[in-house]
Amino acid sequence: MTTHRPELHFTPESGVLEAPAGVLLDGNTWHLFFQYRHELSAPARWGHNYSEEFPFDWLECDDALAPVGGELSLRAGSVAAGEDAINLYFTSVTSTGTSVRLARYTDFNDVCEISDDSNALDPNVVRYGEVATNVTNYSRFRSPSVVPDWVAADRDEGHEGWLMLALTGHSDAPLPVILRSADGLTWDVEGPLEFNGDPGFNEGEVPANSPIPPVVSPRLVRLRDEVDECIYDVLLVTLERDNRDVSGYLVGRLEGTTFTVASGFQRIDFGHDFSRPRNTNTTEGTVSQETRYDEAVVLGLLNGNGRGDDPAAHPSFEEEGWANTLALPRCITLQGGKLFQTPPRGLPDAIRQSERARSWVGVMDVPEGSSVTVTLLDGNGKPAAVITHGGSTLTLDRSMGTAFDSYFKDSAPAVAHLAEGDSDSLTVVVDGATVEVYADGGQVAMGSRVYFDGGCSDIQVETAGEAVIEQSWQRKGSQL
Repeated sequence: MTTHRPELHFTPESGVLEAPAGVLLDGNTWHLFFQYRHELSAPARWGHNYSEEFPFDWLECDDALAPVGGELSLRAGSVAAGEDAINLYFTSVTSTGTSVRLARYTDFNDVCEISDDSNALDPNVVRYGEVATNVTNYSRFRSPSVVPDWVAADRDEGHEGWLMLALTGHSDAPLPVILRSADGLTWDVEGPLEFNGDPGFNEGEVPANSPIPPVVSPRLVRLRDEVDECIYDVLLVTLERDNRDVSGYLVGRLEGTTFTVASGFQRIDFGHDFSRPRNTNTTEGTVSQETRYDEAVVLGLLNGNGRGDDPAAHPSFEEEGWANTLALPRCITLQGGKLFQTPPRGLPDAIRQSERARSWVGVMDVPEGSSVTVTLLDGNGKPAAVITHGGSTLTLDRSMGTAFDSYFKDSAPAVAHLAEGDSDSLTVVVDGATVEVYADGGQVAMGSRVYFDGGCSDIQVETAGEAVIEQSWQRKGSQL
């Protein structure tokens, strides 16, 4: 019996998942493209899975892209719906540098199949060419994020053409640039991204010749703020701080190449492992123009170790031949310049239909000085992780786990501050070696890996002080 593999979170059948590459929602069908290596020694390529209606039951397709010619590997990028195909914008790595290239996936409405050959590629994916081939004053194009562009300054008028945010230059001082295209095929570079206002990065973190710190895969999301009802751009970035990936966001408006900051950098997740968030694009007609900015969906990788990670040392790889998983897709909304995150629709039923996933949801009153503690027990009945809602703080401690020579014994507790006056609530989801926590209506989210010896056998909840659990629900899989 596998212990670590999740049922509802995406992870490859084997090999090393390195990042979500791009996500497209076509009607009720989710298309997930991801950067991975099917063996430790293999170069990175793009895989493709899809899921009908809800993003839990992923079905494998033949891989979409693999290195050819002099390419050393393929890295993540973006996915968008063109007129007659899905456009795949990916980063090509060669011995001379990186470039952004385009491939087109036709006949994507057909049910894709999986070949016996693990190296097989989907014949419906055809390479188109390099993006921005005539530009000489920028180098090392990479990490493209593609979203629809605006018809006019009044954003309620809708879209026309495409906008790309990409990185150029050295990784120690990346220069983000803005490109635009009428058809998604031919692109023009408009210039480097500039900030109007304080982006909120740490002092000394931004190199002299770049507007941002060293980042990984910036992404753009559009949301209507529920407070002032204006449509904003949300810039998602992953920074490298103290040899860890730290993901966050800025809220503002991108006009031309200038991002006018409404609220500076804030963390999107306060757990140990959520990183490299990706936006979800949609095909025409999937979401109505009137509601398309009410919420968005993002996916992230659950591994905060960044470039210093050794996937071969993961207990999941040693015992089951795979490393890394994606967080559950998160529904995000914007309220007063702050993102709120909730689990995807359909999760309670998906947990009940699983074999071993679990969740606990509580509506509480936690005055200052009181607490609600949720303890996750392993297969031996011993604590593997403890989540504590202390009214003004949320803490996730995974250091007490006894499994696998205490893989996370040196892991400091993850801590987040909670705003005063908000309703107290807690949602805890356990699926294989993944734990995700949402507090106070989605004000704070935490994603962490936890290795359970023999799986998670129970969720125990205790109160201290004047804390009261007003309502609670616990759901679990059919084999528990």
